[in-house]
Amino acid sequence: MNLIRRSIERQVLSLSGVALGEIDFERPPGDPGLYGPDAVCWRVHGDFTSMMVGGIAALLMQALHPLALAGVWDHSNFREDLLGRLRRTGQFISGTTFAARADADALIERVKRIHLRVVGTAPDGRPYAASDPDLLTWVHVAEVHQFMAAHLRYRNPALPLDQQNRYYAEVADVAERLGARDVPRTRDALERYLQVMRPQLRGDARSREILRILLTAPAPSALAVPMGALLMRAGIDLLPDWAQQEIGHPIAPWQSWLLRPSVNGLGTLLRWAVRNAAVHRAHRRLGLAGPA
Repeated sequence: MNLIRRSIERQVLSLSGVALGEIDFERPPGDPGLYGPDAVCWRVHGDFTSMMVGGIAALLMQALHPLALAGVWDHSNFREDLLGRLRRTGQFISGTTFAARADADALIERVKRIHLRVVGTAPDGRPYAASDPDLLTWVHVAEVHQFMAAHLRYRNPALPLDQQNRYYAEVADVAERLGARDVPRTRDALERYLQVMRPQLRGDARSREILRILLTAPAPSALAVPMGALLMRAGIDLLPDWAQQEIGHPIAPWQSWLLRPSVNGLGTLLRWAVRNAAVHRAHRRLGLAGPA
């Protein structure tokens, strides 16, 4: 049984930012990082299954903004190295959430430097820059909105509203340090922001190509194929109906009904198997028991 557990854990960690080996989440002892273990973001970001589902949905949602999509399309190697992109994104989220403060600060500064190089012109003729405060706000909101949606669907549907609002307030700090402005800090504020943004969002050939790449991306191993396929469909299913229509991949209600117990079952399995993710290592850094 222990051999099975370790095999599953290896598969999971190979998809995460831990696989890059650039951050020691267990050092220095006692350092709480940017938030500390009582933060809501430790609970939300600490569950692999819901974060993968939310991350897939976030990527597809972000791609509906023409300027955000142009930056990724022109400056990212996701088409050749999707797994590497996944790991780097995972490292930023896990590092700013769970790593010691110096490591988290270094990650933020690194991303700010990268953003300064991401400039260009979108197909509609508009200039874009990854350091644009409004664009940074969109990318952040699309991300954390989907993280919370996945958490409520697959980890803790009973998370109180005040805890949801606390989560949004916590993670807004990193977005603002990256340069975002007017970042929503409550669920109501996020919903109002998304309503304002809706007319600017649309699917096109490029956003649908990103979906195709995600759907056809090779898995790191044969064992990861069914898990990846399930999480991918769950990520699409997490999107609002209008966004599913925009990317040309609507999920029927009966399909959604079948997906959810399967994802919940996978989540139970992975929580049993994974004991050395960033969140577990951060707990050990602080001399605490890891999450259940």
